[in-house]
Order: sequence, then structure tokens, then C-alpha cells
Amino acid sequence: ADQVAVPKANVSTGKKVAVIGGGPAGMTAAYFLSLMGHKVTVYEAKEHLGGMLMYGIPNYRFPKDRMDEDMNAILSTGNIEVKYNTNVGVDIPIEEVRNSHDAMFVAIGAQKGKKLRLENIDANNVFSAVEMLDEIGHGHPPDYTGKTVAVIGGGNVAIDAARVSSRCTDAKISMFCLEAREKMPASNEETEEALEEGIELNCGWGPKEVLEENGHVSGVVFKKCTRVLDAQGRFSPEYDENDTVTIPCRHVIFSVGQAIDWGHMLDNLHVELRPNGGALANKLTYQTSEPDIFVGGDVYTGPKFAIDAIAAGREGAISLHRYVHEHCTLTIGRNRRDFIELDKENIKVETYDSSS
Repeated sequence: ADQVAVPKANVSTGKKVAVIGGGPAGMTAAYFLSLMGHKVTVYEAKEHLGGMLMYGIPNYRFPKDRMDEDMNAILSTGNIEVKYNTNVGVDIPIEEVRNSHDAMFVAIGAQKGKKLRLENIDANNVFSAVEMLDEIGHGHPPDYTGKTVAVIGGGNVAIDAARVSSRCTDAKISMFCLEAREKMPASNEETEEALEEGIELNCGWGPKEVLEENGHVSGVVFKKCTRVLDAQGRFSPEYDENDTVTIPCRHVIFSVGQAIDWGHMLDNLHVELRPNGGALANKLTYQTSEPDIFVGGDVYTGPKFAIDAIAAGREGAISLHRYVHEHCTLTIGRNRRDFIELDKENIKVETYDSSS
């Protein structure tokens, strides 16, 4: 299909904005800021743009050549310079970036996989799903030939890890999650496709212990999950410690959440963080406690859908545009998106008999 014509940037405003992170949030912000006439410098820690869309989603779901096309289209607007393989806080101090720009948009995502506090969790061949998918995104697929693999988790990322693993081995791939089949966080379509590919799904089990032999993982002991949520709907699993099953395996992939890795980026800054590591910011403007630093995407919300990060990049660009013009208000006339969900149990829908 023909590419949609990309608009060119407006006349330069003389303002400079730094975007840290070239994922969906950062590149959306860069796109709109460039159209507004601002000079944008994108600092990307890896060798390609796209963030988790590039490195966290398997190629069979989202072809990487299409991602390159989209990124090149954004860059063709003009006014955008990309500094690849540049990790702010490691390769360059954030103070240097800050001093050479009028404002910053930080969108580094949540690209660190979580692991549970279990015995032998650091044994060889125990990975997080994010690590494993990142390696594949860099063109380094694991060699699981003839090796059994256990995937722990019930979300879409766990499904991705299991389906990618099935393409790397002829041995059995087994998934284990706390939730019942109908309560799994993963979409039903993704789960059905995994089952059709021969992946074994075991619901209602949580890991109790990782087994190791000579430093390498040899299996996982699972315990029966009797409750996932408490009465208030909060995540608070309970288990029957005596109801266990031992699964021999040579590789274990944990898909139990993602974390934000700030590194040394915020040293000497006063950006406030939530207990989970996410940045605190104004929910309308995305401005942090440092007035010239804005955030967006997973680094603010925690892991969400790509479209949420794209929306944050758009709103962040509006805020940055207003901020660099100094005397503009950041809030007036903004769509606050204060939606109220209807009570689906208390709604009347009129129906009509078309035959009458």
C-alpha cells in the first residue's frame, strides 16, 4: 500500500526539546513537536527506534520492517535528530541534556522484567519474558532445541514468550498461571492461538521453588493457588502449600510484570517517584516536580497498551509546546477526559420487533 503523505515541519521556533526514549510515547511527542517547529533531539539507548514495539513484540505479530517504515516517516518531518546507543545517565549526564534544551520529555518505558523472590531464582536459564523477547528483538533467538520450557504468567507477554519459545524448540512448552482460564489477563484470542500451537496451559498454579542442578535450572515446584484476588478485588493470592506439583524443565521464563529502570538518570534531580518506581506527574499536563521535565508512557502509567503511550506522547507534546513558549498556561482548554462509566447493570435498552 502507498504510504500516507507526511506533513513537513513548521518554520523553526528556535526552541529545543529533548526526548529521552524512542518508543511509541517518545516518538509521538517528537513527531508533533517537530511539526510545531521545535528542534527535537531523541536520545535512544538502543540501535533502533520503536521501544517495546521493536524489541518486545515478536515479529510474527508486528513485522519490524513496518516499524522502521513508521519511524522513518516520523523522521522525514524534519527537525528531529536521533542519538542512537545513547543511554542518558550513563553515556551522557542528564544535566548536559537539560542545559542544552528548553525542556525534556522522558519516555523510557518499563523495560525491565520482574522476577519473584524464590530459591534458585538466579540459576542459569531462568529469564524474564522481557529479557528473552529483547534478545530475540536484537536478532539473538535462544536455542531451546530439545529442551522443555516453562513459562510462568497469564498475560499477553507470557503468551508471546510461550509462542516464541515454541518456535525455538520441538520440545513441550508449558504455561502456568494463577488465574482460572476465564480470568486470565491475556486476551482470549491470544490464548486460543497458543493452545492451537500445542502449548500446554495449566491454570491455578503459582511457583513455589526453582530447582537447580550444577547451577542450571532443572525444574520448578508449583503450588495450588486457592485465591488470586481479595474481597476488594486487589491482587492478594493465597495458596495450598501442601498441594504441589514438580515440573522438570531446562528453561524457565517469568512473565510476572515489568519494572522501570531509571539507572542514574535522576541523580541530583527532584523528580518524585511512586513506590513502584513510576514518575509522579500532573495527570493532565504530564509535568513533573521539575517544571522543565515531562514524562509519558509506561514510565508514568506503568505497563499499558501502545495506544496509551501514543496518546501520552501527543498530550505531552502539547504541554511541552506551551511550556517553551513561557507565558502560556499548560491547562486551559485541554480535554480532561473525565469520563464516567455507565452502570451496565442499571441500563434500559429499548428493543423493537422489526417484523411488526
